[in-house]
Parts: sequence; C-alpha cells; structure tokens
Amino acid sequence: MKILEKQGYHILILAFLLLGANFLLSRADLTGSFLGISSRGWFWLSILIPIIHQVYVVIFWRAELYHQLVTKWFGNRGFVFWAVGFFILFLARPVLITCLAIANQGSLLIPVWLGLGLGILCIPPVIYLGYSVGKYFGIERALGMDHFQPREYRDKPFVKQGIFRWTPNSMYIFGFLLFWIPGLVLFSRAAVVSALFSHLYIWVHYYFTEYPDMQYIYDSE
Repeated sequence: MKILEKQGYHILILAFLLLGANFLLSRADLTGSFLGISSRGWFWLSILIPIIHQVYVVIFWRAELYHQLVTKWFGNRGFVFWAVGFFILFLARPVLITCLAIANQGSLLIPVWLGLGLGILCIPPVIYLGYSVGKYFGIERALGMDHFQPREYRDKPFVKQGIFRWTPNSMYIFGFLLFWIPGLVLFSRAAVVSALFSHLYIWVHYYFTEYPDMQYIYDSE
C-alpha cells in the first residue's frame, strides 16, 4: 500500500526518539507551570503536536498523490482545506514550545551570554529562509502542491536560489532553528529537548515520506 510506504521505519525511529526525549526529560528540572498546565504537560503537548502534524502530512500527501482522494472529497478546495490544517498544526508548534519555555524557564544552566547569543544567531537564517521561500520557492510548492499536481511539477527544476543555493534541505536545516529560540532565550532545558526532538523528527519525515514521494513525482516517466 503506497500510502504506508516506509512508514514502518517512521514508527520505529519515532519510538527511539520518544525514548530519548523521555530519558532527557527525566534529567530536567520540570518545576514550574504556565496557564495552569505543568512543565511536563506542556512538554508532552509540544511533542504530540509534531507527531500529529507529520502523520497528517503523510496521510493527506499520499492520499492525494496516489489516489487523488483529497480532490475527490473536497473538489477544487482540496488544497486549501489541506493547507489550513497544515498551518494550524504548524503554528501550534512554536506556540507550545514557547509556553513550555515560559513554564520551565531558568532550568537550562548555561551562561546568559551563550543562551541569548545562540538564540539570536538562530533568527537570521529563519528570516532569510522565509524570504527565500516567498520569493523563489513559493508557498504552494512548499506546502506540497506537487503532490496535487505531479504532472505539472514533474518537469520543473529544483530551486537553487536564495538560501537554497547552500542546500536543497534549507527548510529543515534552517527553518527548524525557530523552535530552538524560546528554550535558549528563556533558558528552558525542557524546551531545548523538545526543539531537539522536532529537529530530528523532521528528518524522519524527509527520508521516509518526502524523499520517496519526490522520487515518484520527479523520476516517474
């Protein structure tokens, strides 16, 4: 079943990442709360949403790519429906990590200059990535329009302008620096662990969902 291709690897590596996150969490100071939710509660919410998000992408991308189900269900509004769900889940991720960092602030025992410095260094590549996506890549393509219109995108060249000159995987290498900022500037160890989980987990999506899909879309005759 093409929708589930390589998703066994996804589940296996996710299990190891969850074990690793729990191990690192066990050594973190989880005192503190925010909006009536404990640091531990915010931590697991910040882990749960990325999982839901990436599973959502697998299901909708492949349901459309291989069976055109999203278009059959929602007609011409299928891509918009998909995009709204994507943005809701994506925007929830930095919000939850920020809430976690506020609840757990002060638990990352590193020098102030180091935490603030690293947090500030994360900002320029995130901004440049946003600029490059908007100017060269396009929001629709970033959201996976090639899964909805594979024939139209099959002959389009890969983007090699802006930040994409340095690496085609700029969205995953640089974009996910966004999630490190709250934990670094608020000195939250739990938020840094959550950011690490998200940054590693997106590569599971790349290798076991996006890359196989790209081979199907761009290498098919």
